[in-house]
Amino acid sequence: MNPHASPITIPAFSARTRAGVKIALIAAAFLLLFPGALLRAQDDNSAFLPDQVRSASTVPANGDVNPYGVAFVPPAFPAGGTATPGNILISNFNNSQNLQGTGTTIVDIPPGGPVQPFFQGKAGLGLTTALNILQKGFVLVGNFPSPDGTCPNSTPGSILVIDKRGNLVSTISNSMINGPWDSALFDQGNSAKLFVANGLTGTVVRLELSVGGSGVKVKNTTQIASGYKHNCDPVTFVDAPTGLVYDAERDVLFVASTADNAVFAVGNAGGTTQDRGRGTPIYSDNVHLHGPLGMVQAPNGHLIVSSNDAVNSDPNQPSELVEFTKGGQFIKQISVDPLQGGSFGLAVATSGRTAQLAAVDDNQSILLIWTLPLP
Repeated sequence: MNPHASPITIPAFSARTRAGVKIALIAAAFLLLFPGALLRAQDDNSAFLPDQVRSASTVPANGDVNPYGVAFVPPAFPAGGTATPGNILISNFNNSQNLQGTGTTIVDIPPGGPVQPFFQGKAGLGLTTALNILQKGFVLVGNFPSPDGTCPNSTPGSILVIDKRGNLVSTISNSMINGPWDSALFDQGNSAKLFVANGLTGTVVRLELSVGGSGVKVKNTTQIASGYKHNCDPVTFVDAPTGLVYDAERDVLFVASTADNAVFAVGNAGGTTQDRGRGTPIYSDNVHLHGPLGMVQAPNGHLIVSSNDAVNSDPNQPSELVEFTKGGQFIKQISVDPLQGGSFGLAVATSGRTAQLAAVDDNQSILLIWTLPLP
């Protein structure tokens, strides 16, 4: 999140050794985050060594930096496009001059391969963490533009609809979309619910979408939550409601509110026609929370948030990912970078008895990918 972060240096080690040490430390810490990744006691032909943490650059040819949104391409994504199921898409918020709100690219990271382009937009978009992929073959991404890299001069932006080949096909904008900072998708094939957190107004809206072969249409938009603290921040751009996780079985939307330094639960999120305020606070932890940002649900049902480190800052807990239960019990935390402001977007995907967690380190403009066995 910090556009002014200095490069990481570790004296007395080569660049290759430093990278190896960092990855080894992160890998060891992450084994504590998911207990199911630990070696089984019995001899069941399981591998002795865990898969190594993979580090991949997110910087495209035009030099965009500050990666924000992370999304796995779903298994049902149609063939014939630029992206392939199992690949990971990353949206960039800054341009090559490191101005916030000006990044224009989405990159595609395939398994074992280098970064490749997926989408190149017009100058001055500012692509945010609001990145989702529809199984019908469309990518949805929020843009929160600023002409000079500052939040006070930013504009409300929109949701871009991009086809499987990386072409912009339409734009979703209305009076309820005001700085789309993050989002959550409930994909039902021919229809979908898109929940969007607004950085400029501290609100959350639900878009009812109709999805067809030619594109995406908005059937209606409803503001379902409001009252979250929101303010511009010269370092982090904006502190506002960010990470969203929708629990379809319980019809609950979990909201990570950065400036409130808390996570809330909004009931009847998929069906309500009324604004339900901030919902019910479920996790407020001044020891471990440092401005919750991106949020995902882990395979064990727990929630994981990243931190912006501008709220309730603690230099001894930099760039943390924090795992907790939906009942508000702290479980584990790890750091993705020894400096503050590195953690933001993250995503989880499962396939059979394997899970992958992908999380950006936007201090270094890299994506860290863990592959872990499930219990």
